[in-house]
Parts: sequence; C-alpha cells; structure tokens
Amino acid sequence: MKKSNAFAKQIQDFLLTFIRCGILGWCMEILFTSAQSLRRREKKGMGNTSVFMFPIYGLAVFLKPICHLAKGLHVVLRGIIYTACIFTAEYGTGRFLQKRDMCPWDYSNSPWNVRSIIRLDYAPVWFFTGLIFERFLRAGVSEK
Repeated sequence: MKKSNAFAKQIQDFLLTFIRCGILGWCMEILFTSAQSLRRREKKGMGNTSVFMFPIYGLAVFLKPICHLAKGLHVVLRGIIYTACIFTAEYGTGRFLQKRDMCPWDYSNSPWNVRSIIRLDYAPVWFFTGLIFERFLRAGVSEK
C-alpha cells in the first residue's frame, strides 16, 4: 500500500509542477509579447499567447531532472543546456502543430528561422528562460 501511495504522490507532484510551469510560461510569454508591443510603440502594450502554449510550457517539468544533474555546472553551461532543451521542445511541438495547421507562432519573417518554427536569435531569451525555470523548479523541491 505504501508503494502505491508514494507513486500517487509522485504523479500528483508531477502534475502540479506541470501546471505551475504552464502558468509560469504563459505569464512570461505575455510579458515578453507585451514588451515587444511597447517596443513597437503600441500604446496598449498588449501581450498574447495561445491555449496550446500552456501544455508546451508545462513540458518544462522535464527540466527538473536535468536541473538536478546540472547542479554543479557553471551557469553559462547550464543556460546552454536549457537553451538546447527548449529549442528541441519548441521544434518538436512546433512541427507537430504545424503539420496540423495549428501552430500559434510563425517565424518565417526572421532570417534566423528554422522551418519557421524556431528562431536562433531567440537563444538568449531561451537561455534566461531556462535559468528562470531552473530556479522555479529548484524552489519547488523539498530536500529531505
């Protein structure tokens, strides 16, 4: 009985962290797109996102074991690892959605795009986003 309770607790923790990562990602995306709007001198500073982005940002839950493994590494190396992970997730989910004509982003106007799905010039954004998720995921870990 104890094993099933422990497994249920792990599933519950995973789902809660998934939801929290999804919400954090949504909030960061809205702030980022709002900043871009203001930079374009749009007075309302509107930010936007898509319902599809919630589960995509929720996938950051899978950074948790990577954060644990990368704990002793230099911050620059950790940021590069997270950037690679985020680019991989963005590309995979983007291709999946693109094939179904459901991809909420289109980077075809950027000279740095890869199949209109990722923008290599966003590497610094993903670098810092990965470090934000790292801090968030580590704060949610209770050391026993």
